[in-house]
Amino acid sequence: MFKILAKLNKALLPSFTKQGLDPIKAKNWQKAIIAYRYWVTVKSLD
Repeated sequence: MFKILAKLNKALLPSFTKQGLDPIKAKNWQKAIIAYRYWVTVKSLD
């Protein structure tokens, strides 16, 4: 399930690292997306 969710995240959610976003200067909603993508990625690797 998490592998499918990770593929959807990659297709639908923005990639802030490609945009050069500094995590310290990120807004709260951007931090939430980063944390969510990280969580899904870690779970899909298990």
